[in-house]
Amino acid sequence: MKTIRITKEFVFDMAHALHEYNGLCRNIHGHTYKLQVCLKGAINEDSSSPTKGMVMDFGDLKKIVKTDIVDRFDHALVLNKEHDPHEDIKKFQQEDKYIIVPFQPTCENLVAYFAEYIFNKLPEGIDLHSIRLYETPTSWGEWFAEDN
Repeated sequence: MKTIRITKEFVFDMAHALHEYNGLCRNIHGHTYKLQVCLKGAINEDSSSPTKGMVMDFGDLKKIVKTDIVDRFDHALVLNKEHDPHEDIKKFQQEDKYIIVPFQPTCENLVAYFAEYIFNKLPEGIDLHSIRLYETPTSWGEWFAEDN
C-alpha cells in the first residue's frame, strides 16, 4: 500500500476581536490567513476510476474548504458570542459576513473549528492528517490527528 500525504493551501482575509483580551487584539483588526490542509490516504489503484493515481482530487478538497470555510470567512468580521457588538457595527456588515462563533476567535480555536468541519466532510478512506493556520507570516496554529 502507498500511503501519501497531500496538502492544499488557501488564503483569505478576516477581521476579528478578542473579547476581554488585555492587549491590542481586543480591538477589531484583520489578518491575511493562510490555511494549509493536509490529508492522508492510499493512492487509488482502481484502473477504472477517474481519480486513479490520486489520494483525493485536489478539486474535491478545494470544494470542501473553499465553499464552506474560505468563502464564508473571507472578509468577514468574526466575534465571540459573548461579545455583544454595538448595533452600528452590525449595520455596516453584510449579513453573511458577520459571523458569531461560540468561542474566542483565536488562531488556535479557528484551527480546531476548521479541523472538525473538514474531518466530517471527507470521504471514507481519506484522513485529515493536519491543519496549519497562519495568522501572520510568522505566527500559526496547528492541529494534528495523532494528537486528537
